[in-house]
Amino acid sequence: MTDESPSGDLTLRTMAMPADTNANGDIFGGWVLSQMDLAGGIAAGQRAAGRVVTIAVDKMKFIRPVHVGDVLCVYSSIAKVGNSSMEIWLEAWALRHRYGRREKVTEAKFTMVAIDDDGRPRTVPREVPQRLD
Repeated sequence: MTDESPSGDLTLRTMAMPADTNANGDIFGGWVLSQMDLAGGIAAGQRAAGRVVTIAVDKMKFIRPVHVGDVLCVYSSIAKVGNSSMEIWLEAWALRHRYGRREKVTEAKFTMVAIDDDGRPRTVPREVPQRLD
């Protein structure tokens, strides 16, 4: 993955706020992770046409800090689809000070599993559902 431009579909945008900071004044890494989990859930849920759960986060790499006032943009791409699981590649980019330069701040591979109404794994459809956006 290059650091020049985002890879994948823009899945989530949100602004980093003062309540999301750690003791150093930077945005808490757990907040960034949770935003990526939301984006991964959106992408996987669309691909699976239903409920999904996160079962693993691999290769999380924090590259740069996120600051108050940055817009966090999370991009997703479906890397692999198994029987009930999916690997989702996620990149988070910060739009500095809401309108400044864009920098990659983290990336990770999330593994999501499609589940039924009882919380049991179910098969991911082989056909990609038509997106409504």
